[in-house]
Amino acid sequence: MVTSTVIGGVDTHADTHTLAALDAQGRLLGTRSVPATAAGNRRALGWLSSHGQVDRVGVEGTGSYGAQLARYLTAQDVDVVEVDRADRKQRRQRGKSDPLDAEAAARAVLARTATTTPKTRTGPVESLRALKATKRAAMKAMVAARSALVQLVITAPHPVRGQLHGLSGTTRVQACARLRPDRDRLHEPEQAVKLALRRTARRCLVLAEEIAEADADLDALVKHTAPGLLDHFGVGPDTASQLLITAGDNPDRIRSEASFAALCGVSPLPASSGRTDRHRLNRGGDRHANEALWRIIMVRLGHDDRTKAYRARRSEQNLSKPEIIRCLKRYLIRELLPTIRAELAHDTAPPQAPSTLDPAA
Repeated sequence: MVTSTVIGGVDTHADTHTLAALDAQGRLLGTRSVPATAAGNRRALGWLSSHGQVDRVGVEGTGSYGAQLARYLTAQDVDVVEVDRADRKQRRQRGKSDPLDAEAAARAVLARTATTTPKTRTGPVESLRALKATKRAAMKAMVAARSALVQLVITAPHPVRGQLHGLSGTTRVQACARLRPDRDRLHEPEQAVKLALRRTARRCLVLAEEIAEADADLDALVKHTAPGLLDHFGVGPDTASQLLITAGDNPDRIRSEASFAALCGVSPLPASSGRTDRHRLNRGGDRHANEALWRIIMVRLGHDDRTKAYRARRSEQNLSKPEIIRCLKRYLIRELLPTIRAELAHDTAPPQAPSTLDPAA
């Protein structure tokens, strides 16, 4: 018997996706696995539709294994909901399997405990995300290579250390890259260390060039995508690109300024108990976005008179430095979100945001 409304749930993996279908009353209609391919995506929608009118589909991992499926379903006018992994308590009680996880995803959608609209990942912000991820990986590799270089210099034989004495940073990297080891005498530690230093230093130079190219690409793409965001004091291409990535190509999925603040981890969390009434800093959210906001605030604290005055006034009210910075981040969200929405909607005239330091705003 075909039902009128179907709620779907999908547990995604690299090779296969497992689906579960529920009716409007929460009865399980069936489960099925399909390959994680374009043909498998079509089969998934066809199977769900065979049970009735597909209302909503909860998909796990819309930013990884489920990205292609989420794009396909959205293109077919299916309401896709991003679902977190199943609750650990529930897993301990019911066990763990792909069909159970798919069913749990569908039930989370049916109960409306999962309501997040996933990022579309079909516009320029997805391009920013790819470039930013590559740059971040190169920076991590650069830190590792420079650390290895420092350790090699510390333990190098005295003649080699003497050549590099007093050098640091890029100057030391360039000096190490110019070393000329004798390959016929690699059995001698001095020559082997020279070779290791040269290879590590050249790796640092290659990574530095890659990072510089990534910066140039990000700069050009941010200016093309959201030039108005760069007009705000302290916002550069790197921080702007991260905030755009956090918002996504479809910032309309962010229902309010408060939800974006929570997404960036700058909303205060209640920590009251008994006679104690207080809030604590939010350690969740997108930490990369939180860091981007922190960098903007640090620039303003150093060079913006109004931000300096705000810090002085709040310090007199016995607010700690972390809490003052948290408040500044929250005001910054209020200032930047209208511009992000307007720029990604290709609005030629972004609305004027309220003052970042006006508590009445």
